[in-house]
Amino acid sequence: MFIAIDETKCMGHGRCYAVAPELLTDDDEGFVAERGRCWEIPADLVGEAQDAADACPEGAIVVTETAPADA
Repeated sequence: MFIAIDETKCMGHGRCYAVAPELLTDDDEGFVAERGRCWEIPADLVGEAQDAADACPEGAIVVTETAPADA
């Protein structure tokens, strides 16, 4: 599974890293530090990744089985 965070949609609410602290962190401005990235999720963190995606009001986080073509 992969997680991708669209930096253009992220508004810095912080819900994602609040529900997935083992997977995501915040930067100095309160945005998710990993925005603009796509990476493979460790199997034991797939649930946290989905929780983070579900918590994002802008839909900036996507969890997929394969890496997006533009990643």
